Amino acid sequence: MTKLAELRLTPVDAAQPRAIGALRLTASHARGASQIAGLRQSGSLKLLFPRPVGVALEAVILNTAGGLTGGDRMQIEVTAEPAAHVILSSQAAERAYRALGRSCAEVAVRLQAGAGARLDWLPQETILFEGAALARTLQLDLHPTARALLVEPVIFGRKAMGEVVHDAWLHDRWELRVAGKLCFADALRLTGDLAAQLSRAGVAGGAGAMAAVLYAGPDAAAFLPGLRALLPPTAGASLIRDGILFARMLAADGFELRKALIPVLEYLGGAPLPKVWRL
Repeated sequence: MTKLAELRLTPVDAAQPRAIGALRLTASHARGASQIAGLRQSGSLKLLFPRPVGVALEAVILNTAGGLTGGDRMQIEVTAEPAAHVILSSQAAERAYRALGRSCAEVAVRLQAGAGARLDWLPQETILFEGAALARTLQLDLHPTARALLVEPVIFGRKAMGEVVHDAWLHDRWELRVAGKLCFADALRLTGDLAAQLSRAGVAGGAGAMAAVLYAGPDAAAFLPGLRALLPPTAGASLIRDGILFARMLAADGFELRKALIPVLEYLGGAPLPKVWRL
């Protein structure tokens, strides 16, 4: 089998069935609450809308394919119009399974928030299995008065199941633009024997799970002292620039990561997490 460290994006083998999914959601603000202004969904991606408990529009993403594997293609676009508030989460942890051949799964997310709007991107963990190959991009476009909270937790094999990831491929890239100007970019690329790489002190010190957290908004600086007080010793946070707060967290496994992550997200979000996040 081709080592995933040598993997390159190549055309999908038409002989293999692939999961294709697309979501497009627009939310508007009217009569004191956020509501659906436009919705389109196709393929293996669906949106569920729990009973509202506040003024925000909460949506839960469901991948009916049951996971991601080589050649799968997912596209998600979400727009919060002026003054709207959208909270997005996932029904369960996403699973990235072994890729066949030299193709990888691709997930492209684009988020936009207008004047005075708020957008919270809060998916549950992505679990990487042996042989997984996953490329993800997340683009966030904000009005200068908008706010956003983003998280992407990743688990490198389930420790309780004795899983060790020796051959996998992960490429994550985030881009944040404010008023059309690129203000923040973060890229993570891990290939080959992930267990060996994560064991290095300068990479993850043996951690089996990690998360990236971004808060963007005019009030970002005010959150930094409280955020640092919540973080475990295996995490760090910085005010990248005015209006942009970024943290990266490491943990031994997914359970320990979630225990540390939930208080952080609730602090930055100013409200309890969606019910799907319950421990």
